[in-house]
Amino acid sequence: MDTAPGEAKGTWTVPAVECPSRTVVEVLANKWALYVLGALRQQPRPLRFNQLGRTLPGITQKMLTQTLRTLERDGLVTRTVYPTVPPRVEYGLTPLGHEAGLLTVAIGEWALAHVDHILTARQAFDAQAGTEPRPVG
Repeated sequence: MDTAPGEAKGTWTVPAVECPSRTVVEVLANKWALYVLGALRQQPRPLRFNQLGRTLPGITQKMLTQTLRTLERDGLVTRTVYPTVPPRVEYGLTPLGHEAGLLTVAIGEWALAHVDHILTARQAFDAQAGTEPRPVG
């Protein structure tokens, strides 16, 4: 992200529309993108579609297909079709996808360290607002 004149490098400003960070955030902010990258990163070899789907409880086939296509388009996932009957298709990470998958580790560690604070804040907010707690997700 760009820094304004006089700001220290690494400080955050609202990114311009053409800022490269927007492109990356749009890809990774997809509800399932980081989960798919993380699931593929944990495997020693590429996975078939249904194998990958089984590692991601709650994802629909449609959403998994859309997410994989987006990640493939953006160069994070490879799709290999084998000429067998029936056709065999496997999904794996590109080097760029493997690097992006490392973000799942950092986010997971941050989540474990702070989930209690977030849940406490939600409860306090809901109590003050007089609303019923909303389900997560």
